[in-house]
Amino acid sequence: MLESKTFVKVRYAETDQMGVVHHGNYAQYLELARISWLEELGISYKSMENNGIMLPVHEMTISYHKPAYFDDTLKVHTSLVDIPRSTIEFTYKIHNEKDILLTTASTRLVFVNMETKRPTRCPDYILEKLKIKSQTSSHDTP
Repeated sequence: MLESKTFVKVRYAETDQMGVVHHGNYAQYLELARISWLEELGISYKSMENNGIMLPVHEMTISYHKPAYFDDTLKVHTSLVDIPRSTIEFTYKIHNEKDILLTTASTRLVFVNMETKRPTRCPDYILEKLKIKSQTSSHDTP
């Protein structure tokens, strides 16, 4: 469906003594990619929270196929799985500069009303932006 690419430069502090990225850092890479995906859609996570909606992670799966190393530039390919309802789900593929697939992952986040702390439906303004973006994207493909 709707996709984006985010680039992340691996910092020394994210690696172990062998120069390999510690597995715990991948959650941050996925978060950076999600926020970038939202920004490309024209949605600021901060403004979403200012409007009373937060998106906590409900589920995350990560498969590590090959290691990433200090100073690698990682390309995180983020895809929306389906039109969101009360949850939004993404899949990710992380490649290195040689375009070798290193990691695959998925996340499911829940739209939560910050006042009630209860799940809520995806805000209409997000659905509208998704509709416009998907119409634009379908016109871009030959």
